[in-house]
Parts: sequence; C-alpha cells; structure tokens
Amino acid sequence: MPILVTGATGTVGGSVVRQLVSAGHDVRALTRDPASPAAAALPSGVEVVAGDFARPHTLARALRGVTRMHLVAMDGYGPLSTGVEILELARQAGVRRVTHLGHNDPSRADDDPLEAPHRPLHRAVENSGLEWTHVFPGEFMANTREWAAGIRTEGVVRAPFGDWNSALVHEGDIAAVIVAALTEDGHDGRVYQPTGPESVRRRDAVRMIGEAIGRPVRFDELTPEQAREYWKDTYPAEVVEWFLEMGRYLDGNAWVAPDVEQVTGRPGRTFRQWAAEHADDFR
Repeated sequence: MPILVTGATGTVGGSVVRQLVSAGHDVRALTRDPASPAAAALPSGVEVVAGDFARPHTLARALRGVTRMHLVAMDGYGPLSTGVEILELARQAGVRRVTHLGHNDPSRADDDPLEAPHRPLHRAVENSGLEWTHVFPGEFMANTREWAAGIRTEGVVRAPFGDWNSALVHEGDIAAVIVAALTEDGHDGRVYQPTGPESVRRRDAVRMIGEAIGRPVRFDELTPEQAREYWKDTYPAEVVEWFLEMGRYLDGNAWVAPDVEQVTGRPGRTFRQWAAEHADDFR
C-alpha cells in the first residue's frame, strides 16, 4: 500500500518522498498542482495526486488504500485549520499511522498568540485514534537560502543578531526521523524535536557558506529596527516580532537534542556539510 506524503513538494516533504522511494516504498504525493515544476521534479514512480487541505473533500482519492500518512500541519505560516477534519477522513479511509510535522515552543503557554493556533491540532492528532508521532524540528538549515540573493549579487548577508546561536537542522535529517516513524514500529506516541549536532552562530554560518562557494561573504548586522523594515515584505509581522524576541536570547535556540541520532542511528549532519551540498544555491 502506498504511503501518503502531504507537503510533498516542500523542503522536508520532498526529502521524505526521496528517502521513502530510495528505501523501496510506494509513495503517493499530495499537491495542489500536479502539473507544477516542483511536482514534476519528484522521483519517477511516485504517484502524484491533486488535493487541497482547504477543501478536505478533495482528499478522498489521495487517502484511498493508504494506511500510513505524513501530515504537514502548516500552510505557509498559518496552522492547518482543517486538521481535525482531515484526520477524521484519514481514520475513516483506513489510515492507521500518522506523522505530524508541526510547530511547538514548549516554553510558551497554550494561550500564547503564536502557540494558540497550533495546540488544538496537537491535541487532535493525539486524540485521532491513530498511531501518531509529533515532529517539532529546530531551525532549518535551509532557511539560510533567504540569504542567497544578497550573497550572489553583493557577497553580503544582512541580518540581526550575528551572535545568535542555533542548532540548525538539516532537512534530510528531519525527513529521516519522519521516515523511521512511518516505516518502523516503536514511535507511537512519541514527540521528536530534531536539531543539528552542534550550535552555530549566525555570522559563522555566513562564513561557512563563503568557504563552500570559494569567496568571502560579509555579514552586516542589522539593528532590530532595521530588521523590521528589511523583513516587512517577507514575513508576517507577528513572525518578525517572534524572530526579534528570540534573538535577544543569544543561546535561546542552541539546545542540541539527541533525537536524530537516537532515531536514525547516526549523527545529524553539520551546517558545514549542508553548505557544501547547497553551494550552487549561493553562487
């Protein structure tokens, strides 16, 4: 039976698809637009099916004959408001196991403005009657791609908090945790928080990208006020304020979790490795 991967054209979802295919599993990929270039780039043999989270009734074909499903619970920067309905449709269709890639900051209360939209979905997953696994990763290494244009055109990264420490995590390692939870027993009811194997300062990440592309990249540190202006057309205002609040605590995202190695049996990949793999994105 195929494994259904939602968010299959995304950063993590695409890696989940590739790893499942590589391991010999049949994969069904859900996308709004099967004709998109991102869908066309999925590995051969993947069954690409149209469906839209905003219209759960469109998921019937995608769920047919599926017993395992990966659920991406974010749509852009907003939580998946139809998650409860989708989970019930999945259960009725015969899905027995679900992995949930979402967001959670355990230091914040349920009624925190950034957490309140997500916590009901967490509980819905847990109360769905399915075997479930939450995956709440740290900051993606792939997020540094937002620096690519400035590096290519000017050799400069402009961002606040150069000494901000983050245990950046490789998208392939997040996907590997998800694949293990989908294909192996023993992960039911678990909450994984995959991070990278080391904490990386923002200015050091910039330096490592420069080393990967073979030319120096300058880091220009923005003040919080400058960052608000710089990000205003890129992120919602509440996300910008969240970034700036986190940045005031320079080691606030530096915690290194053991989850990647414990689940996959190997250490997570370093940012230096990621930069070397993705050097062409910055050239």
